[in-house]
Amino acid sequence: MKIQILGSGCPKCKLLEEKVRESVDELGIKAEVVKVTDMEEILDMGVMMTPALAIDGDVKSVGKVLSIDQVIEKIKETM
Repeated sequence: MKIQILGSGCPKCKLLEEKVRESVDELGIKAEVVKVTDMEEILDMGVMMTPALAIDGDVKSVGKVLSIDQVIEKIKETM
């Protein structure tokens, strides 16, 4: 599983990354967590607001920092 955090590196993007990493640890799964900061790549994924969360290339959330429970829910939906 590949989980992408899309954003410029702003505090909200960093917070979402932290919550994603905590969620992966809590679930005990193997996942590659990747930060995507290239705005062209972010726009190519159809994302206009950051932070955004994508799992296996599928955008799951845009423009907000999800809670750990919300991230876990998004991950479980794709398993």
